[in-house]
Amino acid sequence: MSDAARLLRLLSLLQTPREWPGSELAVRLEVTTRTVRRDVDRLRDLGYPVEATLGVLGGYRLVAGAAMPPLLLDDEEAVAIAVGLRTASRQPVAGIAEASLRALAKLQQVLPPRLARRVASLTSATAAGAASSASLVDPAQLSVVAGAVNARERVRFTYVAQENVVSKRHVEPVQLVALDRRWYLLAFDVERDDWRIFRLDRVSSALATGARFAARAVPGGDATEYVTQRMYDTAPTYRARATLRLPVDLARARLGDFAGELTALDDGSCGWHSPEDTVEYLAFRLTSLGCEFTVDGPVEFVEHLRGLGERIRRSVE
Repeated sequence: MSDAARLLRLLSLLQTPREWPGSELAVRLEVTTRTVRRDVDRLRDLGYPVEATLGVLGGYRLVAGAAMPPLLLDDEEAVAIAVGLRTASRQPVAGIAEASLRALAKLQQVLPPRLARRVASLTSATAAGAASSASLVDPAQLSVVAGAVNARERVRFTYVAQENVVSKRHVEPVQLVALDRRWYLLAFDVERDDWRIFRLDRVSSALATGARFAARAVPGGDATEYVTQRMYDTAPTYRARATLRLPVDLARARLGDFAGELTALDDGSCGWHSPEDTVEYLAFRLTSLGCEFTVDGPVEFVEHLRGLGERIRRSVE
């Protein structure tokens, strides 16, 4: 093994989050412990913060330093990071898209063709539309709130609710939840003495107060489930009207308990008046029928399908 290859192998071992005794490294690299010490010094000269501890339980480990040194990735790690960067580039956090795309460009430049094909295959199956610029979250606000959640520390911020109503809030932040391409904060509002859900893109001037709080029992026991249910409970609902290119019996079988009102028009088509639900769920049920259809209303549902169609078209171009 050449010196360069041995150095890369040593770096790869040290990136595993554990402490490596010098003797074990020597066996792995098929060298002496003296060579291991010399190679560790070379890594330090290259900017890798390798820490050494003495004693029977001592050894070497890679720790956090003042700068970000290059990392060695195996195939699975490289694919996971590439897919993650593509996903992050479409997330509603201001500035994250540009940084993710820069990092992705650097990674794709050195990806072997076999890994590039795997990344392309995975991302094509998980494509999503871009977030609206109106719902972008300030990363500084997100960081303050996330830190307060972890430290169980009260936060004050300015909040713009619906119809541009501005208020000052003093809350105990419990959980951040990403839902439908938006970030939400579940918190206990100290002044209103009740649970509240806040959209992070409407939060500004967030400040951790330093005051700690005791953990409260989340309604229902699960923060994510609570936020998800509340968001869907408050979402507007509609009844879709559509003509399905399916025989009425087949449409009824495919829709199951969501059949609503079905009317046979001829041997190969039927009219559908759906149960009441959100436009998102109506679109899911309609497009999963596996048939041609014509939507007659309401206008909110028609507009949602147009937007969905545009996002799908962009994702496959």
